[in-house]
Amino acid sequence: MLPNTGRLAGCTVFITGASRGIGKAIALKAARDGANIVIAAKTTHVNPKLPGTIFTAAEEIEAAGGKALPCTVDVRDEQQISNAVEKAVERFGGIDILVNNASAISLTNTLETPTKRMDLMMNVNTRGTFLTSKACIPYLKKSKIAHILNLSPPLNLNPLWFKQHCAYTIAKYGMSMCVLGMAEEFKGEIAVNALWPKTAIHTAAMDMLGGSGIESQCRKVDIIADAAYSIFKKPKSFTGNFIIDENILREEGIKDFDIYAIKPGHPLLPDFFLDEYPDTITKKMESHDAVPELKEEKSQPPPKPRSGAVAETFRIVKDSLNDDVVKATQAIYQFELSGEDGGTWFLDLKSKGGNVGYGEPSDQADVVMSMSTDDFVKMFSAVESEWLLMLKSTKSSEGKLKPTMAFMSGKLKIKGNMTLAIRLEKLMNQMNAKL
Repeated sequence: MLPNTGRLAGCTVFITGASRGIGKAIALKAARDGANIVIAAKTTHVNPKLPGTIFTAAEEIEAAGGKALPCTVDVRDEQQISNAVEKAVERFGGIDILVNNASAISLTNTLETPTKRMDLMMNVNTRGTFLTSKACIPYLKKSKIAHILNLSPPLNLNPLWFKQHCAYTIAKYGMSMCVLGMAEEFKGEIAVNALWPKTAIHTAAMDMLGGSGIESQCRKVDIIADAAYSIFKKPKSFTGNFIIDENILREEGIKDFDIYAIKPGHPLLPDFFLDEYPDTITKKMESHDAVPELKEEKSQPPPKPRSGAVAETFRIVKDSLNDDVVKATQAIYQFELSGEDGGTWFLDLKSKGGNVGYGEPSDQADVVMSMSTDDFVKMFSAVESEWLLMLKSTKSSEGKLKPTMAFMSGKLKIKGNMTLAIRLEKLMNQMNAKL
């Protein structure tokens, strides 16, 4: 990992969303230099689903060697932002670095995104970043370091990144557009850059989106903290850049990135907005490989024998169901499959013992997934082969398609509860592990 140099000793770093996750990791990295950290976040009381408060973060920062100022800040509230900035200046004498980390996410398509959720993402991501930057800029102009760092992606206009979650992309790109505009507006005075991870990062938010078990496909928050620290060492002339964490750390001489992996050697989940993944990884996964043996299955009424790879896949799933899976999931999935052996299928994980079948479920589906039959079989086979890899290293994963990659590449369209949809990958892992 990137060693501390002491460069940030005595500097004041204002970080939104610093009570946990990436924000806290950046705070702790700076604290080891002896920096002053302003923890601008909402959480003041312990939440069983989200570990950490502004006060527990302050304790960790002080223990790491920094000075902490916990401030209750909802970035949607301009007055709370102003109050925190005033307290920071009064306590530490100024502000040297601003990290706009606070963010809201909802991976829903246009018709499935409530106005309230759209407003939340726009107000936290875009508006919150703009207002916090605006409040800090007068003080940043007086600093020798003077840096704004937004945790936001490159401005990639590939429609792929808009079609499945248009509202989130617009809100997140708003943060990136702040970088584009402010870097030019304050050139020579303040360095303004964006930082984005190459792979998924394990945070409480990721656990909520992907469910427990997703961490094996993630890197630690430390990689973002090290990348941010590397950026802070740059001069003011280093501005207007959209930086990928792994790239800048390679420039720093880091070669072994397994040190950042939650599970070294395990395949990593690519992050959004980076074209290299759908263009390369998906092509690799799409290469043809062995198809599961075709067997006959009797489907849900009206009774009708069906055979083929899809029917066989559902048979395997049905044999893997139990009350524990149903209790843990409580969701009904409907699959609209195009191509040979396609049609409407369902996976009922609300009824006792669970059920699968051909046709629509008896109750309304929580999630509707649309894809081709080929991609459906590849998607379920990908999870099965991953489990088999743990037993036999000779099994190839070519021709398999992970659910997340299917969604990101546009091969899988989702309507309904996105959290339950993302949880399906974990569910498939659990079921296949019992085969």
